[in-house]
Amino acid sequence: MNEILAVRLPNWLGDACMALPALARLRAAGFSLACFGRGWAADLLAGEPDTVAKLPGGLRADAALMRASGATRGVLFPNSFGSGLRMRLAGIDAAGHGGWRRPLLSRPVRRIAGSHEVEAFWRVAGAWCDDGCDMPPPELGLRLAARHREQAAAALLSAGVTAGYRVLAPLAVGRIRGQSKQWPGFPVLSRILGERGQVVACPGPGEEAATRAALPGAIMLNGLGVGAYAAVMAGACGVVANDSGPMHLAAAVGTPVVGVFGVSDPGRTRPWSPLARTVGDARAWPTADLVAAAVLAGPP
Repeated sequence: MNEILAVRLPNWLGDACMALPALARLRAAGFSLACFGRGWAADLLAGEPDTVAKLPGGLRADAALMRASGATRGVLFPNSFGSGLRMRLAGIDAAGHGGWRRPLLSRPVRRIAGSHEVEAFWRVAGAWCDDGCDMPPPELGLRLAARHREQAAAALLSAGVTAGYRVLAPLAVGRIRGQSKQWPGFPVLSRILGERGQVVACPGPGEEAATRAALPGAIMLNGLGVGAYAAVMAGACGVVANDSGPMHLAAAVGTPVVGVFGVSDPGRTRPWSPLARTVGDARAWPTADLVAAAVLAGPP
C-alpha cells in the first residue's frame, strides 16, 4: 500500500507508549506513518521507522504542517475537539473516538466503557485496518535507537552504576477527583531497596530537587532525554513508578515494572506487559512494605 497516513500522537508520554501497538498495526497494514505531536515524541520514536514532527502550535500552523505530509487519511489518538478540527482543516479524513466531535471525523470509533487505553487506541487504528485482529499484542514493543543505548551506557558508567540496579520514578503529574497521583511512600521504599542494591532516578528538567527529596540516597542521572531514559530502564532489573509516563515507558521496553496505584483505575491504565505487577487500587494507596514485597518477588 505504502500510503502516507497522518497520525496525531497522544499528548502525554504514557499515552504515547500505550499507542505503540496501534502504530505497529498501522505499519503492518502497509501505511507509512507521518506522526505529529509534542517535542519529545521524536526522541521517543527515534528507533521506529516513522517520520515524527513537532507541531508548531496554533490552529492553522498545525493544519498546514499536516497538510504538507501529503496524507489524505489520518488517525487521531487525542480525544480533543481541537485535534479533530486541525485535521479537518488539513483536508484529511480522520478516524478517532467520536462523541461530541463526531461531525469532524470520517471514521468515528465508539469507545468501549472500561477498556484499557491500549485497547482503545488499537480500536482507533482498526478504523483503517482490515486485519481481523480484535486484541493488541501482550507487549508494547518500543524499539530503542542505538544512540539512546549509548547515551544511557555513558550516563550509568559515569555515575558508577553497575548491573542489577533498579529505577524508581517517584513523580506524577495530574490529579484525579482532586487527589494527587503521586504515591507518598517513595522515600521509605527508596531506603528499603537501597539496602539491597543501587537505586537510580532520571529526573526531568526542573524535577531534580523534588526527585532527590522523594528518593533519599538514590543515584541521580540528570539531563537525559526520554529515549535515553527508556534505555536506562531497559538495562534495569526492575522499575517502580506511579500511574505515570515512566511506568508505561518501563513496560514499553520490556523491563519488570511495579505500578503503584491509589487514586486511578488499574483496569484502564495498568502497565501493559506480562512482566508487570500493580499494587493498590483507585480507593487507597498501598504501604511501602507491600510495594517492596512486590518488587522483590520479581515478575509474575
